[in-house]
Amino acid sequence: MATPAQWLAGARPRTLPNAIVPVMAGTGVAIGEGGFSWWRAVLALLVALLLQIGVNYANDYSDGIRGTDDERVGPMRLVGSRAATPRQVLTAALGCFAAAAVLGLVLVVVTRAWWVLLVGAAAIAAGWFYTGGSRPYGYRALGEASVFVFFGVVPVVGTAFVQTEQLSWAALVASVPVGLLSCSMLVVNNLRDVATDGESGKRTLAVVLGAPRTRTLYAACLVVPFVVAAAMVPLAPAAALAVLAAPLAISPVRTVLAGAAGPALITALQQTGRLQLAYGALLSIGLAVSL
Repeated sequence: MATPAQWLAGARPRTLPNAIVPVMAGTGVAIGEGGFSWWRAVLALLVALLLQIGVNYANDYSDGIRGTDDERVGPMRLVGSRAATPRQVLTAALGCFAAAAVLGLVLVVVTRAWWVLLVGAAAIAAGWFYTGGSRPYGYRALGEASVFVFFGVVPVVGTAFVQTEQLSWAALVASVPVGLLSCSMLVVNNLRDVATDGESGKRTLAVVLGAPRTRTLYAACLVVPFVVAAAMVPLAPAAALAVLAAPLAISPVRTVLAGAAGPALITALQQTGRLQLAYGALLSIGLAVSL
């Protein structure tokens, strides 16, 4: 049986900024627009975290039973390493999705916006079918597009909505850089695994584009958010605070563009997570004080 430390590693803590930053940005919008609700923000954060961890366990399960994770460069996988059985990991994934659904339902009830149920169901389905099912879209180079939507647009706009009960253009604009930074995490992760994924038949966007173009895509995902932050100044002047995080982008961009591969990209992944958190915090503050 897997140890608690192994279950924690299987939850992939380094990916959790993908869940935290969108909720921060959406809450920044809610504060700026005068609709902040601390308990709704907390519920939105728990939903986002449970969905992210559920996706990670579902990915571990689906890739593990296919044999995709048998030879990995990155962190351990529970099924691929035989630390846990496929059934145990599947149960953990479904448990996370179920808990996210229950907490999300609370937000639906208090906002009386029943259409949000469809959005939540789509998010859970996207999490499962990324590598699950007979035709996983993550094996067809669509993972980054899904991440942009469900770890960018949906959580930023959704977090702002459940607090203000209004759809916000500011939240939609803010979701663009947040979504791109979430994509950057997947891009560098798939770049690290490009060789083994290609051999196992997993056609990620990195496999389709090839390593050189994937490196360029990664750099773009880190640079464009700063351009967007500057462009947001007429809407929210203090959004320019996010530009202060730019120095944190230098090292990972240099590492990736210099041709780093395998374990060396794990450091770039860690640095990307730190950049994502710093950018998200600064953008959130900027939105909160200037909308």
